[in-house]
Parts: sequence; C-alpha cells; structure tokens
Amino acid sequence: MGDLTEMLKPYVPYVLGGAIIVYLAYLWANREKFRSANVMAISAMMAAVVGVTTAFVTITIPATGGYLNFGDTMVMFTAMVFGPVVGVFAGGVGSALGDVIAGYPGWAPITLVVKGLEGLAVGYLARRSDNVSTLIMAGIVGGIIMITGYFLFEAYMFGIPAAAQEVPPNIVQAVTGVLVGTGLAQAIKKRYPEVEDLI
Repeated sequence: MGDLTEMLKPYVPYVLGGAIIVYLAYLWANREKFRSANVMAISAMMAAVVGVTTAFVTITIPATGGYLNFGDTMVMFTAMVFGPVVGVFAGGVGSALGDVIAGYPGWAPITLVVKGLEGLAVGYLARRSDNVSTLIMAGIVGGIIMITGYFLFEAYMFGIPAAAQEVPPNIVQAVTGVLVGTGLAQAIKKRYPEVEDLI
C-alpha cells in the first residue's frame, strides 16, 4: 500500500480547490449568520473538539491506509445541537484537522468534503428538534453519507475489494456516532435548550 499523500498529489489541488469553492459559496450564502461572533466562536471551538476526538483513538486499516476513529460522535453531536452552518464547518474542517494531527494528512482533502457533507445533512435534518427519532434518522443519513463517500473514494483509489474492507469499520464509526451523538445532543437540548439560541 503506497502512501496516500503521495498517491493523491496530482488530485489534491483540484479537490482542495473544489472544496474551498463550495465552502466559500456556503459561507457566502450564510454570511449573515457568520457575521455573528457566537457562530464564529462556536464553529472554531467545535472544529477543535472534532479534530481532537478524531485523532484521540486511531486504528489503521491496512487495506486502504485509512483509520478507524470516533470523530463522528462529535460531528453528529455538533450538527444536531448547532445546526448545519456550524455542522458543515466543524465536520469538514475539524475532521480534516484530525487527519493531519493523527498523522494521516493524505486523507484530509476527502475528509474535508465527506465529513462536511455529513455535518451539513445531520444539521439540516436535526435542527431545532429534541425528538430522539428525528435525531437518530438525521444521524443515520449522516452515517450513510460518510460510509458511501469514503467507499466511492477508496474504490476509485484502491479498488472495490480494498474499499469493501473499510466498510465495517466505517459502519462502527457511524453507529457510534449516531448513538453517542444522539445521546449527548438530546441531553443538552433538553437540559440546556438555551444553547441552541447561541446560533
């Protein structure tokens, strides 16, 4: 298995360029919200939390050189509590930062895209709801986006057999993210409903 960072060198500028354009378009569309100091501070703080959580426990998957982590717990929690604007930033930037901290920098560009989409979807579906079923469904959709996004990328880079070996660990990440993220989000929403008003 070659080093992913070396393998991705030809693609990194295009992926990062595309991701930056999408992020800038999203920030522009939500420019009124991002003018708020609260939104900026919470986005940065939760991106740091996601990054640290992602890098805290890492188990390498030899077939692809990727790794099992539990950053999805905080991606989902953040999106469920603070919505899509913070969710997309904390999910994408925080998780990509976690890749770099954990020593997997080659994964950062695809993580920026996949985890950003995960945070965006979970945030939109779960916003302003403390209903367990709604939160769980939002988490499941986010998990499907994460699993599918990485599978498609890995199938292209390494072939379907190698990509298939990473599906079970990604399912573990998704299920853990749904269970822990939903539990924490519901507890915060019910006990401290004013937290949602910070955004």
